[in-house]
Amino acid sequence: MEQRRERAARILETLRKLYPEATTALHHRSAFELLVATILSAQCTDERVNKVTPELFRRYPDAAALAKGKQPALEEQIRSTGFFRNKARNLIAMSQMLCRKFGGQVPQTMAELLTLPGVARKTANCVLGTWYGRNEGMVVDTHVGRVALRLGLLKTARDDKDAVRIEQDLMELLPREAWTFVSHALIWHGRKTCTARKPKCSECALAPLCPSAGRVG
Repeated sequence: MEQRRERAARILETLRKLYPEATTALHHRSAFELLVATILSAQCTDERVNKVTPELFRRYPDAAALAKGKQPALEEQIRSTGFFRNKARNLIAMSQMLCRKFGGQVPQTMAELLTLPGVARKTANCVLGTWYGRNEGMVVDTHVGRVALRLGLLKTARDDKDAVRIEQDLMELLPREAWTFVSHALIWHGRKTCTARKPKCSECALAPLCPSAGRVG
């Protein structure tokens, strides 16, 4: 455990140098826009979501507007993000609940966020940490799971898709103030360097700390 914790501290130090401004790639100007964009990003790339949201937010600038949206029209607008029927249904229901229970504002607690349709821990952690600066947990996506596993940071997770245990393992290792930063930094590192296929180990600043360096791909 102490060896993992020491390596985690050195990895955190390196990530701060590599990605000092690490944050979400999803374009947003408010907590509501970030919430919507994060819901749309499920099983979809941030790049694709960013192509859809400018017109979406022009038409539905806030929860009150989206709460009145018609599902067929919304489905068509977000079709390219995949799973568009479920997403459209959840976005409308989520906006209606925001208006009904929270005065149209995005709540600032994990418990309240998790009552919203379409919102699970990943989305709640992203909104709380990125917009509100509250480190309640870690955003775990495919990049975070893959990179954390390769770096040897996981203890109980069965594999790189075991999101609940991945989050628990990382939270146990890392200081709370770094949870959101590390989430975003690992995502950026997974996209740029530690890719799923043919990771760029020879170019990776984390290679000296990585037990998988040169062994995958």
